[in-house]
Amino acid sequence: MSTIEFTLNGQSVEAPVGKSIFNIAKDLGIAIPHLCHQEGLAPAGNCRACVVEVAGERTLAPSCCRSATPGMNVQTNSERAVKSQKMVLEMLLADLPKQGHKWLDDRVEAPHGELSRWAEHLDVQVRPALADLCRNTVPADLSHPAMAVNLDACIQCNRCERACRDLQVNDVIGMAFRGARTQVVFDLADPMGSSSCVGCGECVQACPTGALMPKSHMGLQKVDREVNSVCPFCGVGCLVTYQVRDEKIISVKGRGGPANEGRLCVKGRFGMDYIHSTDRITKPLIRKPNVAKDLSLIDDYTDWREVFREATWEEALELASQPLNALRQQHGPKSLAGFGSAKGSNEEAYLFQKLVRTGFGSNNVDHCTRLCHASSVAALLEGVGSGAVSNPVRDVEHSDLIIVIGSNPTANHPVAATWMKNAAKRGTRIVLADPRITDIARHTWRNLQFKADTDVALLNAMLHVIVTENLCDETFLLERADNVAELKAHVQAFTPEAMSAVCGISAETIREVARAYANAKAAMILWGMGVSQHVHGTDNVRCLIALASITGQIGRPGTGLHPLRGQNNVQGASDAGLIPMMYPNYQLVTDKAAQDWFEKFWDTKLDDQPGYTVVEIMHKALAPESDPHKVRGMYIMGENPAMSDPDLNHARHALASLQHLVVQDIFLTETAWLADVVLPASTWPEKTGTVSNTDRTVQMGRQAVQPPGDAKPDLWIIQQIAARMGLHWDYAGEHYGVAAVYEEMRQTMAPAIGGIDWARLNAGSVTYPCVSAEDTGQPIVFRDHFPTADGRVKLVPADLIPAAERPDAEYPFVLITGRQLEHWHTGSMTRRASVLDALEPAATASMHGSDLQRLGLRAGDWVRIQSRRGQVQLLVRQDDGMPLDSVFIPFAYREAAANLLTNAAMDPFGKIPEFKYCAVQIHKTVTSNNA
Repeated sequence: MSTIEFTLNGQSVEAPVGKSIFNIAKDLGIAIPHLCHQEGLAPAGNCRACVVEVAGERTLAPSCCRSATPGMNVQTNSERAVKSQKMVLEMLLADLPKQGHKWLDDRVEAPHGELSRWAEHLDVQVRPALADLCRNTVPADLSHPAMAVNLDACIQCNRCERACRDLQVNDVIGMAFRGARTQVVFDLADPMGSSSCVGCGECVQACPTGALMPKSHMGLQKVDREVNSVCPFCGVGCLVTYQVRDEKIISVKGRGGPANEGRLCVKGRFGMDYIHSTDRITKPLIRKPNVAKDLSLIDDYTDWREVFREATWEEALELASQPLNALRQQHGPKSLAGFGSAKGSNEEAYLFQKLVRTGFGSNNVDHCTRLCHASSVAALLEGVGSGAVSNPVRDVEHSDLIIVIGSNPTANHPVAATWMKNAAKRGTRIVLADPRITDIARHTWRNLQFKADTDVALLNAMLHVIVTENLCDETFLLERADNVAELKAHVQAFTPEAMSAVCGISAETIREVARAYANAKAAMILWGMGVSQHVHGTDNVRCLIALASITGQIGRPGTGLHPLRGQNNVQGASDAGLIPMMYPNYQLVTDKAAQDWFEKFWDTKLDDQPGYTVVEIMHKALAPESDPHKVRGMYIMGENPAMSDPDLNHARHALASLQHLVVQDIFLTETAWLADVVLPASTWPEKTGTVSNTDRTVQMGRQAVQPPGDAKPDLWIIQQIAARMGLHWDYAGEHYGVAAVYEEMRQTMAPAIGGIDWARLNAGSVTYPCVSAEDTGQPIVFRDHFPTADGRVKLVPADLIPAAERPDAEYPFVLITGRQLEHWHTGSMTRRASVLDALEPAATASMHGSDLQRLGLRAGDWVRIQSRRGQVQLLVRQDDGMPLDSVFIPFAYREAAANLLTNAAMDPFGKIPEFKYCAVQIHKTVTSNNA
C-alpha cells in the first residue's frame, strides 16, 4: 500500500494514500468533533463540526471527506478551527429542545446524545441571546411499535438517510421540502408506522441526537451495563450489544462483527424482550396423575395448572431420568431418542449428543437440520466432502454475478441480504430463481420464476447450455473433478427448449443466464430451504454443485456454494454431532476407525449403526409393540416438533403416545404440553457459550441477565440428567464448565477448530478451518483441493423426480411454507416479543390477486385451507409475487399451524420432509375457528 507524508498538529505523519484526515487523526488518538460522520457510512461533510485548518487554504476543510495529500500541513486544534467547531455545536444546540422537554430525560448528562457530549468536550455554552431560539415544536411520531420519531431533535445530519439507503438499502428515509422546512420523511412523508419501513432500526443506531430512538429509551435513557454477545435468531451470526437496565434487556445495538459490521434486522434489534415474557416457565413442572395427553389442549390454551403441578428440581430430575433408565433397561437402548437444539450453544449440542450416545446407548439423536438443510449437507458431503459453506455471505462483494435460488433473503436472512443489495448497487448482477417473486427482486438482473418443484429441470437445462456451448472450465474439470463425462452425457437430453415446458422459463432466458454465470469472472450461488425441502432436495443441490464445478466457480473470492442456514447455531450443532449418522466433525458412526476413537475418548461402548432421524423417530413412536426398535421415551431440548414436524396430527399423536417425554424449554410450547416432565431452561442472553454461523465463524455469546425464578442454564440441566443416567462427567469452571466442554469438543473436531481455543474466542470471532494457533482462519475453502478421499469434487447427475403429492381436481393448489421477516421458527420466541407480534400479529395466507379474484376472495377475508392431512383457517393477503395456483403460509402461528397440512414424504438421501410442496384446497369462510 502506497503512503504519503504530511504534518498533523505539528507532527510528521505517514498515512495511506486516500485516507481521510479524520480517520488518520482518529487512529492517532486525536478527537475531532463530528455529527454527520459515522464509521461505515460514506462521508457527507454537511455538518461542518469536523472542520480543520489546512495551511495556505482560505476556507476550513471538513476532515471526514478530505483526504490527506503529500506535504499538507493540518491543524485540528488551531484557534480558527476550534472556534468554528464550537460555533457549529452551539448553533445546533441552541436550535434544539432544552432539558425538561417531555421527550427527553433530565437525569442524563447528554440529553441530545453525541451533540451534547461534543458540546461538553469543547465546553460549549449556549449564549443567552440564542437560548430562546428553539425551533417550532414538531409533533412526535409514535406510530411505529418499536421506534419513536422526534424531529424536534433532528439536526439534519442525514445519517439516518444514508444508513437506510446505503447500508440496509431499504430506501425508506429521505429529505423533503426546502430551506427552513427541510425535514426527514419516510416514503412520501408517511407516518413511520405506516411506511414501507421494515424495522431494522439502522436509522436509530445512526442517529446522533435521539431524533430517532427505541421507544424503550423514551423518558429514561439510562443504561446500567452493556454486554457483548451474538444474535439468537437466524444463522447470519450478527454480533450485538445488549443494553441492560434493572436486570432487563431494554435495547440492542449492532456490533462490528464479521457478518454484520453493526447491522441488524428487526428481530435482532427489537425482538429480545421475549426473554422477559410472563409466559416463561420458572419452575419444573410434573404432569398430574390421570391427566391424559389430550391433543386438543395444544390449541385450547388451557391453564397449565389443570395439567401440571410445580416441583423442586430434585424431584423433577428424578422423575425425568428414572423412567428413561427403566425403558432402556426393559426395552433396550433403541427405545430412547433425543432431539437437541440449534438455538443453543455448541457446548450444549455437543453434550446433548454425547448424553444420547453414551447414556441412552444409541445414535437416536437429531435436531432441526433434518427439517431445513439435511439434503444440502448430504449432497455437499457426497460431492465436495464438507457440509459447510465454501465462502462467507459477504464474499458477494467480490462477485459479478450472484444466483439466489430457493431463498427469500430479505425476510429470512435480512442482514445477509444487505450485502447482496450493496453488491447490486455496485453493479453486480443478481439472478433470483424461485417460484415466488420476493423483495430481493427489486435489485435483480433477471428473475427466474420457475414452476414449483421444477428446480432440477431448470438447473439441468443451464448445465446443458454450458456443456454444449463449450463454456466449461476444462482445466478445472481435468485437474479437480470426477464423473465429468457421465455428467456431460446426462445433461445432453435436458435442452432449454424441452425444459422450458417443464419449468416455465423461456429457453432464451435459460441460455442467457447460463452463459452469464459461466462467463462471469466470479459467480456465487446462495440457496435456502426452497431448494432443500423437497423429496429431490439432494438432487437439487447436486445440480448446484455441478453448476459451480463445471464452470470453475469455486475456490476463489466471490465464487462458491452457500446454503444459508436458518437457525443461529444449526451449523454448529451439526458440526458438534447432533445428527444420527455422524459423530462430531461429520465422522460416520459406521466408520470403524471413528467409532474406535470415540469409544476410547469417551470410555464407553458405542452403537455402530446410524440412529433414526426426526421423522423416523415419530414413526417409531407409533410402531407396534412387537417392534424391537419402537421408540418409547424421549428427551427434547429446545425443539418444538409439535409445530415444526410435517403432518402435525401424526407427529403430535406420536409424541402423545410416548410412555415418557421430558421437555426442556423456556416456554410451555406445543410439545411441552405433551410432556410428562417439563424442565425450565435458559434463553440465549441468559448463558455463555459459543455458536457457529452460516459462514463457519465461531463466536462467543455472553450472559447478560440471570434466568427467571428457578429456571436453569441448559448446560447444567444436561449434566444433571447425565448424572442420573449413570454418566460420570466432571466439567469444572464458571458457567457450569462451558470452557471445559468446549475444549473437549475441540479435540473431537480437530483439525477443523483445532486452532481455536477458548481464550482466542474470548478475544474475537474466528472462522474455521483453523488448524493451529498461528492460522488466522480460512473463510474461503476448496482453493486447491476438496476434502474428499481423492481431493476432487464428485459430480452426480440428477433426474427429474416429481413431488410426492401433486395437485389434482380435488386439491388444486400448491402449498408453499416458510418464514417471514418478523417471525422465526415455530414462533415460540418471536410471538412473545412485543414489537414483532405487534408488527405481524395474525396468521395469513398469501395468494396472487388473480387467484383471489377467481375464488371470489379479497385481501382480509377468512379462508379454510385443507390438505389430505389437516386444515387451518386464517386471513388471506394479496401478494402478486406468488405464482398462480399456489398459496404461501408461514409456519410460526400455532392457531393456524401450516404443518398440519404438509406432507411427511422424505428425500431418500437427506431424510428431509417435503415442506415446500403439497396439494391443498381453499375455501372462503365467514370467521376464524377462534372467533
